[in-house]
Amino acid sequence: MAVIGNPTSDKGRGAKIDAKVIALLEAAGARHGFGVIDLTGTSFDDSLARARAETDRYGYLVVVGGDGMIALGANAVGNSGKPLGIVAIGSGNDFARGLRLPIDRVDVAVDGIVGAIVRGSHLDVDMGHVVSLPGGRAVEPSTGAEIDGAAGEAPIDRYYAGMLSCGLDSSINDRANHSHMPNGTLRYLSAVLVELTRLRSYGYHVRVTPVDGEVEEMDIVTPLLTVANSRHIGGGLQVSPYSLFADGQLDLIWLNHMPSLPECAEAVSKAYGDRLLSCRVFGWRRIREIEITRAGEGDEPPVFMADGEYVGHLPVRVTACDRALRVLVPPAVAAEEARRTDRDVEAMLRRDGRDPATGAFTER
Repeated sequence: MAVIGNPTSDKGRGAKIDAKVIALLEAAGARHGFGVIDLTGTSFDDSLARARAETDRYGYLVVVGGDGMIALGANAVGNSGKPLGIVAIGSGNDFARGLRLPIDRVDVAVDGIVGAIVRGSHLDVDMGHVVSLPGGRAVEPSTGAEIDGAAGEAPIDRYYAGMLSCGLDSSINDRANHSHMPNGTLRYLSAVLVELTRLRSYGYHVRVTPVDGEVEEMDIVTPLLTVANSRHIGGGLQVSPYSLFADGQLDLIWLNHMPSLPECAEAVSKAYGDRLLSCRVFGWRRIREIEITRAGEGDEPPVFMADGEYVGHLPVRVTACDRALRVLVPPAVAAEEARRTDRDVEAMLRRDGRDPATGAFTER
């Protein structure tokens, strides 16, 4: 088993938690017959490179931290069949939250990982795969800084487990990353409130391959564009309540016009439940693939982010990867997720006044 932590997180507290996780896993390994190696590097890219270079030395990878560490794990073992264990102790923990895994409970999380290994319990979930189209370029994952000499020379090739944030949601995540507030949920809520006062309409041209039907192209000038695989973002905001982890599809969500103050208030009031997409200011489509380029109108979109880490600049192509990431989960979690089906999503769509076939709102 390999472990990757984030020792610089939370003003150095991360190093102590990493050491505790390794000690707990070593003790469990002595009982159950597995060893533990620490592959933590000096940065996101260094840790990812170590995980890929040492892949023959481990059968399981455990990441310790928040959603950014999920992104690292997804890119390290996605499409390999090697299971990923999650000790969720970050500020958002949205992917773990969606899977009902323990949050900020190290001992419980490690016990769950060991129990899943012993019982052979896991869940195969989808991922999104982002690649740059000509002109797109990557940025440094942890800081968003431009890569030296990378004008068009640093192609994007990233997997994500949660959400690709392309507009307002990316700006909120960026602001939360630089916040000094100690609590993750309050940090994101504060960022939401600030960014709602600074809304801009970004210009996207999208070429969408839906689940059923023909490829469509359109301009979307909007403050928000999200390509989601999981339900939560920002410490519990349910931006994509219709998402299923293992349906081979992604959810495209956008604001279909610049929202008024009452519409913003309605959205904020519903964001921590599962009714956000009942707000008529939101568009929603279920898709298999999307190409996002620059539209002739609207502002230049911000740097895209995925699972709390910076990705890069458009143009990009995003593709759904069916059940490409194996996650260690307790049997009860696997059973609960299996019970959530398309039929449940269809019921939510009808509840929210949407046509289950098209996602469009029906007439009141």
